[in-house]
Amino acid sequence: MVNVPRLVIAAPASGSGKTTVATGLMAAFAARGLAVSPHKVGPDYIDPGYHSLATGRPGRNLDAYMCGTELIAPLFAHGSAGCDLAVVEGVMGLYDGASGQGELASTAQVAKLLRAPVVLVVDASSQSRSVAALVHGFASWDPEVRIGGVILNKVASDRHEALLRDALDESGLPVLGVIRRAPQVATPSRHLGLVPVAERGADAVNAVAAMGERVRVGCDLDALMALARTAPALPDEPWAPAYAPVEGPRPVVAVAGGAAFTFAYAEHAELLTAAGAEVVVFDPLRDEKLPVGTAGLVIGGGFPEMYAPELSANEPLRRAVTELALSGAPVAAECAGLLYLARELDGKPMCGVLDAEARMSERLTLGYRQAVAVSDSALAVAGTRMRGHEFHRTVLEPGAGTTPAWGMHQPERRVEGYVQRGVHASYLHTHWAASPGVARRFVEHCRAR
Repeated sequence: MVNVPRLVIAAPASGSGKTTVATGLMAAFAARGLAVSPHKVGPDYIDPGYHSLATGRPGRNLDAYMCGTELIAPLFAHGSAGCDLAVVEGVMGLYDGASGQGELASTAQVAKLLRAPVVLVVDASSQSRSVAALVHGFASWDPEVRIGGVILNKVASDRHEALLRDALDESGLPVLGVIRRAPQVATPSRHLGLVPVAERGADAVNAVAAMGERVRVGCDLDALMALARTAPALPDEPWAPAYAPVEGPRPVVAVAGGAAFTFAYAEHAELLTAAGAEVVVFDPLRDEKLPVGTAGLVIGGGFPEMYAPELSANEPLRRAVTELALSGAPVAAECAGLLYLARELDGKPMCGVLDAEARMSERLTLGYRQAVAVSDSALAVAGTRMRGHEFHRTVLEPGAGTTPAWGMHQPERRVEGYVQRGVHASYLHTHWAASPGVARRFVEHCRAR
């Protein structure tokens, strides 16, 4: 049984202040000495970085599209084990999910799967009495979703607050916090959302501290904790990245990190370790060599387009990556990793493992995907079906090699990515917890070298 107090922080729409409130709550409760487990609905990699900074624990994603509804509670239980409180930040509006898939992957669905009370963050900047109608509509839309209270954001004055509270008195939902309109906490954005924590250093620490203080002053933390404790126990076993015991040496799997490669799900490293690998993180911006004994390489997502000159200037590491790939070693590259393996990125030389050129584009490619492995690779056998997510403003020409990585079935049919020697490179982000055989197969290929 999983019996961790928990809250889901949702909103009527994007831009209402979910990230500020959720991160602020995590920081405020952590400052009280509580062990807070941070979670994010959906595939986003960036918000969990701020959550991790607020709590000192890995930020974890709960994505019902990529992982399946049956894994949401077990993944939550795994991440929140031993914690005093779990805070789950929603995605988009409360009832928004995968396009054309009903409630799938919505915050509402995850809240129901976790049997967690929802706190609705409402941008009250342009309304007074109408807030009651808005909240009533969200609270009554799905009777299985339990909205336990409201946090009013961007409130202008004492009089504005009084009008809002009077209106909400009729709704029966308590006001659990009021956050006044104030200069925006310094969380700069760019083409894919917030700038990641790893790129901001002390500025990110200060931003999270400011969110925590704003929430501490404006919210009733005792009432929020009491609401969290109303969540019933979940009859689910925690997910575990467990395989049969591995004998013999553990192959070194180098995982790209640092400011240029910040997109990673915590479960991937856990799965690789459980499959028998020694996971070693390196920074392609600073390290001129791969970790000693590297037998396999994982290069996840991030922002190489922001660091193309610096990545290109690190010629010793580019040569090392190229030599490893040409030797047939297993290399798994997602999105940013795909660009790094290309011949060029915005005219700057990259590793040249793939005969392709990448460049920034005005067009945002965003959405869930259904994919099938086109051929055998270090990640999957041909015919393996997986769900994933694309999120980029770059294009690669050509977009697929002679042997593509994936055949896409949603939203349109196409082939994408590259499989050559031990390399599997693609724009598609996947969550390996949904297909743990991916990590096991990758480590077995590393061990076979």
